[in-house]
Amino acid sequence: MYSIRKTDLPLIGSSYNFVGADHGDVAVSVYLVEAQPGRGAPLHVHEYDEIVFVQEGRSRIVVENEIRDVGPGEILIVKAQTPHGFINAGDGVLKQIDIHVSPRFKQQNLEQTEASKRAGLPVITPGRDAGM
Repeated sequence: MYSIRKTDLPLIGSSYNFVGADHGDVAVSVYLVEAQPGRGAPLHVHEYDEIVFVQEGRSRIVVENEIRDVGPGEILIVKAQTPHGFINAGDGVLKQIDIHVSPRFKQQNLEQTEASKRAGLPVITPGRDAGM
C-alpha cells in the first residue's frame, strides 16, 4: 500500500496536484481544488476525459458554449477534447476534486469565447501547454 498526505503534494495555484505517474505509476491524476472566490481555470482542453466532483461552494463551469453553476454533490463528466473551464462563483472556498484519466496532466489553453467571457473565466495565454 502507498500513502501520501494531501499537504505533501505540490500546491500549484489553487490546487494540490496528485500526478499518478509520480506515485506508483497510477493511471489517473487529480487536482484537489481549494479555490478562493474568483479563482479557477481558463478555457482549455485535455486529450483525455475529466470527472469533476464538487464538494463545497459554487463552481461556475463552462463546457463548450454552456454555462452552469453547480454545487456540492454534483458530478460533471467532460469528454476528451471538449473545451471547458471553471471559476469559483461563490463567496467562500470552492472545493472540488478533478480526476484526469491520465497519469500526467496535459492541458492546452484556448482563446476566450463569448461563453467563457460571460462566465468570468480566468485568462491565460492561449496555446500554452500548462503540462501541470
